[in-house]
Amino acid sequence: MTPNVNIPPQVQINGDRFVPFIEVDHLQRRISELAETINRDLEGQLPIFICVLNGAFMFFADLVRQITIDCEVDFLKLSSYGEKKISSGNVQLVKDLNCEVEGRNIVLIEDIVDTGYSIDFMKSWIGKKNPASLKIVTLLHKPASTKIEHPLDYVGFEIPPQFVVGFGLDYAQRARNLPAIYILDNNGSKE
Repeated sequence: MTPNVNIPPQVQINGDRFVPFIEVDHLQRRISELAETINRDLEGQLPIFICVLNGAFMFFADLVRQITIDCEVDFLKLSSYGEKKISSGNVQLVKDLNCEVEGRNIVLIEDIVDTGYSIDFMKSWIGKKNPASLKIVTLLHKPASTKIEHPLDYVGFEIPPQFVVGFGLDYAQRARNLPAIYILDNNGSKE
């Protein structure tokens, strides 16, 4: 669990103002609920939990610390946003897995499912490696922004189609360190 922390009342990034949206305690409660469900659903399967870097690193760390079943972990890195607030739709693999996927139960841990392009890329890419199963866990889901639909096995929060930062999510590599999720305040932004 994340220790008690001070939450800034707002954050300015590149002239855009972000305000608190999902507080630390609410995040941690939901992560505990997800871990409990995953532990129950995957008991006896020895899954490989795969963190999608960079955005999911905080969610991944908090989640896997509460996984009580036997498991392995690995990391991959994708890029689709660059310096912008909107996904380019051009997903690229930046860091490959170290583990062998064939015949294994894979659990992808994502920070956010926005357009669905990244999930589409990963499902196709991992699917070619012949896993026994593939489950998707995401902290955040923006159903109104989704262009490519894929079933999500575990969802922390469904959120509106606004830009969010914090708890691993960034804007031009900034704000990942914030302990809560912040949302773009359209009333205080330059847009």
